Amino acid sequence: MDGRSLNPIEEKLKHLREVFPEAISEGKVDIERLKQTLGEEVFVSGERYHLSWAGKSDAFKAIQTPTTATLKPQKDQSVDFDTTQNIFIEGENLEVLKVLQKSYYGKIKMIYIDPPYNTGNDSFIYPDKFSETKEEYLKRIGDKDEAGYLTKEGFFRKNSRENGQFHSNWLSMMYPRLFLARNLLREDGVIFASIDDNEVHNLRLIMNEIFGEENFVATIVWQHSVQPKGYLGTFSVHHNYILSYQKSPNFELNALERTEEHNRNYSNPDADPNGPWRPGDVRNALFRPNLIFDIITPSGNVIKPPKKGWRWSKETIERKILTGEIIFNKDQTNIIRKIYLKNVEGRPPETLWLGKEVGTTRDAAEEMKALFGGTSPFETPKPTKLVRALIKLGTEVNSEDIVLDFFAGSGTTAQAVLDLNNEDSGNRRFILVQLPEKTDLQSDASKAGYKNIADICRERLRRAAQSLKDDMLKNKGLFEGSMPDLGFRSLSLEPSSFKIWRTDLIESYEDLKNQIDAFQDPVKKKSEAEAMAWEILLKSGYELTTPLERIKIAGVPVYSIANGEVILALEMISQKAIDEVIARKPKRVVCLDSLFAGNDQLKTNTVLQMKDVEVEFKTI
Repeated sequence: MDGRSLNPIEEKLKHLREVFPEAISEGKVDIERLKQTLGEEVFVSGERYHLSWAGKSDAFKAIQTPTTATLKPQKDQSVDFDTTQNIFIEGENLEVLKVLQKSYYGKIKMIYIDPPYNTGNDSFIYPDKFSETKEEYLKRIGDKDEAGYLTKEGFFRKNSRENGQFHSNWLSMMYPRLFLARNLLREDGVIFASIDDNEVHNLRLIMNEIFGEENFVATIVWQHSVQPKGYLGTFSVHHNYILSYQKSPNFELNALERTEEHNRNYSNPDADPNGPWRPGDVRNALFRPNLIFDIITPSGNVIKPPKKGWRWSKETIERKILTGEIIFNKDQTNIIRKIYLKNVEGRPPETLWLGKEVGTTRDAAEEMKALFGGTSPFETPKPTKLVRALIKLGTEVNSEDIVLDFFAGSGTTAQAVLDLNNEDSGNRRFILVQLPEKTDLQSDASKAGYKNIADICRERLRRAAQSLKDDMLKNKGLFEGSMPDLGFRSLSLEPSSFKIWRTDLIESYEDLKNQIDAFQDPVKKKSEAEAMAWEILLKSGYELTTPLERIKIAGVPVYSIANGEVILALEMISQKAIDEVIARKPKRVVCLDSLFAGNDQLKTNTVLQMKDVEVEFKTI
């Protein structure tokens, strides 16, 4: 309590910072940046501290342009589709992040990503010209070969160092994805992002802008290799970075477990009944004149205080001496503080992570080889021990926390979740997003029959789950209870099953005719009822693990979402079915408007009946 009344300006600034952290620079509101965030065209000028690059305004346009895409189940690619709580999504991650906004806004506990490092040799999605339209972009990312796989030529661009917008292209790729990812985090959520020296400086700047500089948690330095490499005259690089940002101060960093190595400095030379202990500091870190006093020992010796004072008051020290927590050294010239092992809970994470503790890239390759019969179909996986350590820091064991990775690669994050749940009986869940990036024809992956990276990722999930299952069955004497969730629902990013009303595309009579047709019959040709049901589920804000079941009511096939919370009639309808639907008391009923064609009386009666029982009724 400082005795001052509430400052309304400070409160408003606090709330603005929570909603628009990217609009706060050096503690002040950046009006131009706020306008840009809200979609207004601005000309950024003046001498002020901000990050800018060629194409930044287009990055904001990418954020603000909504998607009409949906996700379609791939049941034949899934494991335990009907019961699992884990999700794998095949598709372009910017569009997928937009699709997930409604269903997972503020629900993700932890994000881990391992994005392209922009080395000059990697390829990723970025516009050739920053003025390309949404239609041009969607056409480009939809380029497929005769087998249906996205082509590297049509989908990716190699961002070479000779490119005049080398760093700008990478920033334009990363910014909208990180911006949308922040929306998905819970208030107590955290994001970890791997990167190397090529872009660590820029990644830190854009994450400062998106998450707020005050929400920076740490930069972890990971020793990814131990073998010398390179040539004389250059440094042999043995590290990458992992940047960590919290969504808000509500995030709590977990401790890591202790090992015998961490406890080796604890002993009990004086047979203290409290058990092993180690000496602790008795000095104060700050100058405290009220804590500067002499201590008189039992033999009459005088112990002078440290320059900045003791750690505690005179009364507290006297009490600790009586309890034995503070003792005198042999000649009574100093005091010794005991830190008891029994009082130490875990260990604080450090910012230097050694390969011998969390694995190296070589360990990661060996993990892949062990799963794939001696060959690794993916060139740059991360070790599961590394990601498991991050998950331990950012999630709780029994809270069904969701871990998201939208640069999934080979699927290390998912395996780390499965392994950790198996280790501590946790029930964390994962959502992975991976492009169906075509594998190089000369690669081991292609020779092994894997046509794209999404296939590799799914196969790794299957094999990792089977390996865990085999171990559990082998040690069934140690295993108790039901089998943990080792499955995943596989879905793919697809165009909407419905026609979209687009006034911005009307430039001719034919365009107008097409749009009127979309208004009269919104369902695209060859659209499947189940695909439409999944799209409605997703766009109604339900999670992708929500039960969706095709049932019959009065002989009419309908879809039940969330065990009858929502009923979808997409194939046929009748008065008898409507009466039975109402008797089930759902919260919402959705029908295709075309099902009432030629029967306006049935539609009118349905609207009135639903209104009478307070059931939300919608037609498409």
